[in-house]
Amino acid sequence: MDDFEGLLRLNMISGIGTITYRRLIEYLGTVKSILDCPKSRLEKIPGVGPKIAARIVNGSKAADVDKEIRLAESNNIKIIPFTSDQFPHNLKQIYDPPLLLYIKGEIKKSDTLALAIVGARKSSYYGLTQAERFGRQLAQVGFCIVSGMARGIDTNAHTGAIKGKGRTIAVLGSGLGVIYPSENKELSEKIASNGAVISELPMNTPPNNRNFPPRNRIISGLSLGVLVVESTLRSGSAITAKWALEHGKDVFAIPGNIDSNYSRGTNQLIKDGAKLVEDISDIVEELGPLAESIHINDNEKVVDIRSLTLNSQENKIFSLLSSTPEAIDDITDKSGLPPSNVASILMILEVKRLVKQLSGKRFVKA
Repeated sequence: MDDFEGLLRLNMISGIGTITYRRLIEYLGTVKSILDCPKSRLEKIPGVGPKIAARIVNGSKAADVDKEIRLAESNNIKIIPFTSDQFPHNLKQIYDPPLLLYIKGEIKKSDTLALAIVGARKSSYYGLTQAERFGRQLAQVGFCIVSGMARGIDTNAHTGAIKGKGRTIAVLGSGLGVIYPSENKELSEKIASNGAVISELPMNTPPNNRNFPPRNRIISGLSLGVLVVESTLRSGSAITAKWALEHGKDVFAIPGNIDSNYSRGTNQLIKDGAKLVEDISDIVEELGPLAESIHINDNEKVVDIRSLTLNSQENKIFSLLSSTPEAIDDITDKSGLPPSNVASILMILEVKRLVKQLSGKRFVKA
């Protein structure tokens, strides 16, 4: 048995995640040793106990790994373990990534530049409109839109990203063999063609309320931040926002009608410190410095996303700047633009709070 088959077998056992897996590996060394270990020894490992030990012993025997692999292959679904280089970069950084992902479609390295858009299933026209608008506009400037493909806000966020001819990832609270909600079957195919539909759950796992909070940690984990469009005080969106805070991610919220129950969750998030968002520049501005420092492999670096909303000349000047002061004459020489144009563009970038002027007509990125 190789490690992939062992991880798949463990993943098919309820209640075994990366935290338990790492504890088991610490004591037993290999996946094979975990699956071969007698119950009496397993239950003595700190944090495991009799219940999980019994699940491992009984579940590993019951799991039909060959059938699961065939089912995934017949549906054009890849299974990627968290130990693989193909596993999403952002998701690998959280403390409890899934043991593996079932992926229909493709997750690209550029999807590191991702934002989650979540909200209520029952939504107002205002909320649905804003979800589609932000999904479309953020996709157009290079963000991959991550959501849960639920009814309401999630559906419109994915739809907006597709309309914006951008990338989008749907994270399901069921197995990929059971698309939920069923009316989003066609949408799931479109998402797979413009990104990926993913789940950590075995292929034929039905939707269940207990699956959605763990699903929400993946939505947060894949993203640089979470935008909540519309939500009640106690909702899945609030759980996603809580995961984002635990993961050290930024939380954004669109303010809503104070008389609407659908806005109480978002307005409370703003009271609690989430950034109030009116247009995509509020998000781009906040995440720019974070994205600038992300490396998706040894040779490739995510661009400063603040540049994505600039025109070609503004972007040219902005790209010449860094944290090291640069004299305006040197910027002009490097840009090849007329001095008057450079001075004007630098002024615009200052107004946009992207550039700061120092003494002696020297400039740095803000």
